[in-house]
Amino acid sequence: MHDIVRPSASAPIPPVGVSIRRARLTFDGAAVFDGLDFSLQGGRWTCLLGPSGVGKTTLLRLIAGLAAPEPPTEVTAEDGGPLAGRVAYMAQQDLLLPWLSTLDNVLVGSRLRGEKISPALTGRARDLLDKVGLGDRLRAKPAELSGGMRQRVALARTLMEDRPIVLMDEPFSALDAITRLRLQEEAARLLTGRTVLLVTHDPLEALRLGHDIHVMAGQPAVIGPAISPSGPPPRPPDAPALLAGQADLLRLLAS
Repeated sequence: MHDIVRPSASAPIPPVGVSIRRARLTFDGAAVFDGLDFSLQGGRWTCLLGPSGVGKTTLLRLIAGLAAPEPPTEVTAEDGGPLAGRVAYMAQQDLLLPWLSTLDNVLVGSRLRGEKISPALTGRARDLLDKVGLGDRLRAKPAELSGGMRQRVALARTLMEDRPIVLMDEPFSALDAITRLRLQEEAARLLTGRTVLLVTHDPLEALRLGHDIHVMAGQPAVIGPAISPSGPPPRPPDAPALLAGQADLLRLLAS
């Protein structure tokens, strides 16, 4: 088996925008989407809010190629290249393999692709685990970790994939408040320049991390216009503008 050569983690990855046009998808005879248009700007964080069951996770799965759309749906990369192989997906569940150590769970994608697990690759996995606060738990099995720790392993595994497009489905929801704030900052730093779509139920999280924030609602679902907070993410959680924006978003969601 040939070794797979991948770009260095330090090499810049060109931003890749994503375009969803005329999306249609039905479930049990009901339309989740019907004629949905949506775009992710390359190199920016887009945050998606909305009530449970409206279709946020389904949209992530559609972009990731995990849900089969119906004609005339088009999901394309705006640079004309394929989406396949350029998307990393972090689900709500950590999906760790219980028989693998923390370190091996972060390396599992590389192993499945048949890549040579070199010292450099292992070193990068160790570095990511250190950044998410688990540098001292490299050999621990998932059963030995708390729910928040398992989610941090899943975040490191997602970062390990080093893809230009990153889809995240409530990745920080299982964490305590302080750890959540710290990992939001770490993710914002580590994913600078990537195209990120973050699904969250937390308006403050969206306001901290999003360049663009959208609300999804209705059946079939529609996506509202972008709300674009000022300043680069991650924004301070106690900034008066964020707290005011949180109130506005809560009113919008309640309506």
